[in-house]
Amino acid sequence: MKIQRILLSIFLFEALFCYAQNEKEFVIKSIESNINIDGIGNEKEWDLAEWQSEFWLWRPNDSLKAEKQTRFKILKNQKNLYILVESLTEGKNFSTPSLKRDFNTYGADFITLLFDTFSDGTNAFSFSTNPLGLKNEGLISGGNQNYRTDRSYTWDTKWLVESKIFEDLYSVEIQIPFASFFYNNNSKSWRFNIYRVNTQNNEYSVWAKTPQNQLIGNLGFMGKMIFEKSLKKARNPISLIPYISGIAQKDFLNLSSNLNTGIGGDAKIPIGNALNLDLTFNPDFSQVEADDQIVNLTRFAIALPEKRQFFTQNNDLFNDFGTVRDVVPFFSRRIGVAEDLNGNTIENKIIYGARLSGKLNSNLRVGFLSILTDEDLKNEIASNLNTVFTLRQKVFERSNISFFFMDRSAVKEYGFLNNEERKNSVTGIEYNLASSDSRWSGRAYLHKSFTEGLDGDDYISGLNIQRNTLNHKIGMGLIHGGDDFRSNLGFYRRTGFLKLTPEYTFRLYPENPEITSYSFMQRGFFVYDTAEDYVMTDRVFISTIQKRFLNTSSLSLQYINRYIYLVSDFDPTRSFEGANLPANSDYSYGDIEFGYRSDRRKIFNLDSKISYGTFFNGTKFTLENEFNWRKQPIVNASLIVNFNSIKLPNPYTSKNIWLISPKIDFTFTKTITWTTFIQYNSQGENLGVNSRMQWRFAPLSDLFLVYNDNYISTDNFSPRYRSFNLKFTYWLNI
Repeated sequence: MKIQRILLSIFLFEALFCYAQNEKEFVIKSIESNINIDGIGNEKEWDLAEWQSEFWLWRPNDSLKAEKQTRFKILKNQKNLYILVESLTEGKNFSTPSLKRDFNTYGADFITLLFDTFSDGTNAFSFSTNPLGLKNEGLISGGNQNYRTDRSYTWDTKWLVESKIFEDLYSVEIQIPFASFFYNNNSKSWRFNIYRVNTQNNEYSVWAKTPQNQLIGNLGFMGKMIFEKSLKKARNPISLIPYISGIAQKDFLNLSSNLNTGIGGDAKIPIGNALNLDLTFNPDFSQVEADDQIVNLTRFAIALPEKRQFFTQNNDLFNDFGTVRDVVPFFSRRIGVAEDLNGNTIENKIIYGARLSGKLNSNLRVGFLSILTDEDLKNEIASNLNTVFTLRQKVFERSNISFFFMDRSAVKEYGFLNNEERKNSVTGIEYNLASSDSRWSGRAYLHKSFTEGLDGDDYISGLNIQRNTLNHKIGMGLIHGGDDFRSNLGFYRRTGFLKLTPEYTFRLYPENPEITSYSFMQRGFFVYDTAEDYVMTDRVFISTIQKRFLNTSSLSLQYINRYIYLVSDFDPTRSFEGANLPANSDYSYGDIEFGYRSDRRKIFNLDSKISYGTFFNGTKFTLENEFNWRKQPIVNASLIVNFNSIKLPNPYTSKNIWLISPKIDFTFTKTITWTTFIQYNSQGENLGVNSRMQWRFAPLSDLFLVYNDNYISTDNFSPRYRSFNLKFTYWLNI
């Protein structure tokens, strides 16, 4: 524990002696009338507001102002916030890949507005649009320091936007109801920022200056919007979202077919301006896109991302604990998703659920979740009550202390459950560091589980610290997991281990206007099995050189050297056609990988990697390709072709593994889309087809027609399962 005390002292020292950034600020005038949202901004009310401009480059050079400037105005009345944005351009040639809501921003022209309504530098609301006036809203957590974990774009809310394209600029006019925000109505100001991507000259620009070594939109770098008149308590409506669905399905393996109908829905009940109660009854998730198929050559299970709307709002309150990949005490896909007796992933029906989340005051957040799932005796799946309670208190400038308690309990006795599965609870406390300038970040945590029959080492403790400056990024992590630690609502790759994760990155920003940066990264991790006298089971060194170009393309070269000690038998091909690699054997091997990503702004672009090297006691050749083509803004097509050729000596399995995934999106209008996704995975011996038509006939109200088909690839592609689903959902405010 000595090292933990030393690093915790570093956290506290840095948090105490970091000061806020110099902030730009402006005053928001109040109006009594409503503004007509048409993208032009010619109402006389706009004359009351002053233009805010002077956007700084983020890339390619964060010390210069943008060549093509952007300016904006903001007004408010009692119910709405109004934003007018004008962006200078070179003609009308934009990168606008589709008309889809929640459009993909990679390689596209867009602007994003960030509202930190509680001024905590940790959470914010994100609203993005583009020259065509599309919508993409999201929730920001963790200070927006990690684009993989701190951004959730599955959240939806009601707002209006219209655009107008002129010869040398495009303008967007936006109306966001105050009912779409959580905020303290006694607050006189919000922290705010806006950034823009301009693909015409490859400029990334931002209103509140942000260093290029930090993510654009980092909440440590924001301005301030000051309200001329104090905000009033918004009349947040109660939202009812009922649905009705019908599904016709056929199981070819069990020679059965049926026709089912379903009725259910969600409710969103605001409690003041800062808390929201979400209720769900008999939810249906059939409109969710199919999970991406993955080739798994590791010894561990793969965690697939959450895509269900009910679990997304304020999801960081429940999910942001532990360490990604290794220690995740709450993983929402444990609820409503299970495995049948053959190990296939199936839906475990949710009967009802409730979730309370939001702010108790400006510094204290609360989350409560309770969900009851149905039993499935045929597949030996119990009915479980799943409960999570969390508190998060802000400390210092942007840091926080968090507490959680979670429990999963079977509602009655089941003969097929063992003691570990009947009831399991986990509690923990964490300190999360984020300095005001984002140079320092880190986390220290201690978790304990309570499981009947397991009374040994049931703790997990960990800490990590990272310093990120312009040229240097250095970090260190340490995790210790007990042999008897369990979390039935979590995701853990292993228990009973000690893991060290050092990393260092050196970055250069050349004066060459065509090159954004060079980076040289050295990472490693070392894992020891605590049950086997701390024998080393993994030692990995990863060396990477990357060159990024201004036009969004990049080149990379990577070498990985591994040592693995197997504590149990293992077949890396997961085919079970030959002998497993035996337990208590060790292997040293390595491979080299070359990667290339082309200009994402182009109509045709690709992301390609090729690698070759030793693999356990044999060799492995890997080719990964993703091809993208579009006829903007109507058609987007992609093709993933991954190939792994594994050669192991007899009697072990050698195998060629293919993953082929074509996908095509038609966005006929802003409200009608059709997506077809085909996936062939030879490792899983599976061919799947998912085709979905969506008509958004009213705000956040949809009609879905979904077709699913699944085949066994090793049996002349004989059918396994087929279904047609029709679903109607309507968002009603009362």
